[in-house]
Amino acid sequence: MPLGISPLVDFAFKKIFGSPENVQALIGLLNAVLCLEHPIVSVEILNPFNYQEFKEAKQIILDVRARDTTGRMLNVELQVAAFPGLLQRLTYYACSMYVEQLERGDDYHRLCSAISICFVNQNLHRGSAQAHHWYQMVDRESGRTFGDGIEVHTVELPKYNFREETIAEASPLEQWAFFLLNAHRYDADRLRELLPAVEFQTAIIVVERIAEKTEDRVMYDQRERAIRDYEWSIASARDEGREQGFVAGQIQLTQDLLDEPPQSLSDLQQLSIEELNQLLAELRTRLHDRLA
Repeated sequence: MPLGISPLVDFAFKKIFGSPENVQALIGLLNAVLCLEHPIVSVEILNPFNYQEFKEAKQIILDVRARDTTGRMLNVELQVAAFPGLLQRLTYYACSMYVEQLERGDDYHRLCSAISICFVNQNLHRGSAQAHHWYQMVDRESGRTFGDGIEVHTVELPKYNFREETIAEASPLEQWAFFLLNAHRYDADRLRELLPAVEFQTAIIVVERIAEKTEDRVMYDQRERAIRDYEWSIASARDEGREQGFVAGQIQLTQDLLDEPPQSLSDLQQLSIEELNQLLAELRTRLHDRLA
């Protein structure tokens, strides 16, 4: 029977990768993204999973902050949808982690890398098949990087499309994308066969425990509903914005036909869709009366 637990739900994601007892899963995920010459062997989770944050939170909680043994600062998050300013926010997080390392009077050479990693369940770059983007400060002419201070990684999950027959030959990052996207479709035994590495075994145990009829499952179900509501509200706002833009355009056109100076779009955007429709109806009535 399929586990029915998606790691894309914030409760599951944070419990898998943000729990100190499951740290092997986080280390595996970090190494899959970063491909370091000397892989990470140990990390300290700075904002570990706890139930209270999910009981009190109304927003989606999907970030895990950690520090490895070299002092590197790491932030891993998952976004169910891309939104304007996402890349700027990821850069801001990385810069914040970078500057917060120093106390007054500390030497700058003490600064360690700050790395922001974001898995996105939506395409950021629609014209490109590249799923993993790695951003650094780099000299355009020579290609030299400006140290290894700040990095931003984005991983677009929909661009991964591996099947059971090919997942064994996939890279670790591709395997993690498969796990994030498909764990809920499999039973635990089959998932272990497909992803035998120890970091995946750790993650699968967590998913298996959440699937049991426990407090974890109740909390998971609540957060899954919260994500559905969030996605619905975003879609509704987007649809309403399109409708508002159409109605605002009709208002400006009708005002022009009435030989009136059209209201600016910025002014019209301050009105609700109900107010816009009422204004349009009044303008059309006046136009009809003039043409009658």
